[in-house]
Parts: sequence; structure tokens; C-alpha cells
Amino acid sequence: MHVVVLGSGILGVSSAWYLRQEGHEVTVVDRQPEAALETSFANGSQLSVGHVEPWASLETLPQLWQWGFSENAPVLFRLRADLPQWQWGARFFLECWPSRNRRNLRELLNLGMYSRAAMHDLRARTGIAFQALDRGILNLYATPEEWERGSRAAAEITRLGYPRHRVTRAQALRIEPALAETRATWVGATYTPGDGTGDAHLWTRALAEKCRLAGVAFRFNQTVEGLCVNGGRVTGVRLNGLEVPLAADAVVAALGSYTPLLLRPHGIRIPVYPVKGYSATVPLVRPDAAPQVSITDDAWKMVFSRLGDTLRIAGTAEFNGYDTSLNPARCNALLERARALFPEAADYGRPTFWAGLRPATPSNRPLIGRTRIANLFLNTGHGTLGWTTGCGSGKALAALVSGRRPEVDFSFSGL
Repeated sequence: MHVVVLGSGILGVSSAWYLRQEGHEVTVVDRQPEAALETSFANGSQLSVGHVEPWASLETLPQLWQWGFSENAPVLFRLRADLPQWQWGARFFLECWPSRNRRNLRELLNLGMYSRAAMHDLRARTGIAFQALDRGILNLYATPEEWERGSRAAAEITRLGYPRHRVTRAQALRIEPALAETRATWVGATYTPGDGTGDAHLWTRALAEKCRLAGVAFRFNQTVEGLCVNGGRVTGVRLNGLEVPLAADAVVAALGSYTPLLLRPHGIRIPVYPVKGYSATVPLVRPDAAPQVSITDDAWKMVFSRLGDTLRIAGTAEFNGYDTSLNPARCNALLERARALFPEAADYGRPTFWAGLRPATPSNRPLIGRTRIANLFLNTGHGTLGWTTGCGSGKALAALVSGRRPEVDFSFSGL
């Protein structure tokens, strides 16, 4: 059947690839001139299966209160007269309940491991080059209390089947010698050897080209104006500048934070809210002083990843609707922390800043599956884990569209 995929980020392109492998005719639509120019463009680059702890937890709540509304805090809330924002916040508090938190962690880890296996298989089959480094992730902790909390999380992740280890400062320095020059304070770490990094933009563009060669059609520079629904089914997609809707037997909405806007006219409300993340990419001047292992700074909620001859610094979360403008204070916070951790590694006077909207759910679990409109499917709501879980989400979605149950223990639902 003809499946129209809306969105050409990592989720949309992964969906298109696996749908085509299932034998479907596939068309991808995006308002941008090429793939991966929005949320998948310049993210933190971590493939972080071992770091899928949901934001919603009882331990997180005091931190949110502590950060308040400071301009350079790791999490910044700009309260708005925006009902979806308040509804999202209320559901977030519900997801902090321990039993919900444990369920969310388990399911996210299952999806992450499934996605990791799918991506490794796809890398082997396609040979896509995307500046990958399979050297693990070190998570640094500034205080003994934070280290103990991180160690408990690591033990739980390991118990659930994915190794993540508590390591001392001395052990962490052996894993990543570039940390020896740091000016930042940290007391210990956890290390996840199976994790890695890579450029999501390069991967997604290369996979889009593989899709095209396999017969997937791409319609760029076309904005989705709405869905044509008749008799409880989507019959087509309205695109700007086209008088006749694009006909479809099934539609996959993978528009990230913009998916709720597409669904709302049809009475479907999903708990996805845009959370703005920032990144800075700086050129290396001393490669030996830059990390090969990706670093997560737990206190500042920032990540540091080496991509070729650059260092990518990313993080923070800003709840401010669909605003994508750059906040100078938050941009400068990225550079200041990078200078503290890796003072001689890069030319911090030549940053390239970027901000993108992460489609976050209160539980951190993405929405993958069928909606109450029979042939309308969702692949959205991945938050900070779209890169980590993208391949597995696309593979699972393709199975669902084809009428099969995916091979992963996850509560698939599109609402």
C-alpha cells in the first residue's frame, strides 16, 4: 500500500526505510529543502541506551524547584497562557510516581536496546559513515550525593540487562585521559561501554539517500496543511500549493513537536510538548585535549561529544512553546562549562550555535502506533532520545503498519 510519512527527521526517515523494506510504496513529505534540518540537525550526538532514566521522578522534583526560572539553569520554565503546557506539567507530576517511573525506565531501555541492535545491523548493511565513535559514555557527578544517585541508576540499568558501571575518578581518567586537564569539580562517574556517539544529521541524510535509491519518493519544500479524513480513515494529505491532496492508504505522522498541531483539528490530543534544547559546535585546536569518550555532565545536564574535528556541546531544556530563538545566556552557559571541562581542546571563540525543539512526553516514552483514525499512525514524542531510539522506533512502526507485533516489549500506542 502507499504510505505517506510526514517528516524527514531521524524518525520519519527510519520509518520510511523500514516501510520500504516491508514492500510498501512510500512517500516522505517535509517543509524543509532536505532531510534532517530541524530537531535532527545538531543534537547532542549521544547514542545513549544506558542513560534513559525518565525526567519524571521524585528525585528530579527538588532539582526543578532549585533551578526555578534562572536564565542559565539546566531546565528553564517560561510559564505561558498555554493550556497544553499546563496539562503537560500536571501529567509530568503523575509520572513521578515510583511505579510509573520504573515502568517508563524499563520500557525505554527495552526500546533503546532494540534500536541499538537495529542500528548496528543497518550500519553493517549500508556502510553509512556518520563520524561514529563507539567508546561509551562517562557520566560525571559533582558531589558524593549525586554520584550515589547515579550509581543507583547505573545498578538498575545493569540489572535490567544493559551494563553501566560505577567508576572512581581514577578509573574515569584512565577511560578518558582528556579529563585530566579539567578545571571542573567532580568526584566520580558511571561508565556505559556499549553507548557511543555520531552525527545524527549525517546519518539521517545518508539513510534518506539509501531510501531514495530503494524507491522512496521525497517531496521537500512542501508544508503539510492538514489531513483529509472520511469515514474514520485518512484518504489524503493537503499540501501547500497543491489543489489535489496527496492520496494515501496510510499516514505516519513523524513531525516531532508539530504533530499535536496536525492532530488537534481531528479531536486527537497527544501529550507532546516542545522542549527547546541548545547546542554549540566548536572547532578543535588540540585534539589530544578533547574527549574521545562522550561526556555527560550530570550537574549541568550537558553532553560533550567529539564529531570529527569539532566538539559538540549540547543540553539544557527550555519550556517556551514553539520559540526557537537563541537565548544568549543559555548559549554562553554551554561554552563556559566546556571551557571548564576541556579548557585547551577547542577554539571557543568560534562557536556555531543551534536550538531545536524536542517533542517531549511527560513520561519520556514516545508515542508509536495507531491512532483512533484507523490508518493514521504516530512516531513522535521521543524527547532527548530520538537519536538513540530512532532506528528501533522506525522498525517497530513499520511492523505495526504491516499488521504485525514488533519484536520488543514496549507499550505501543498512538492514542
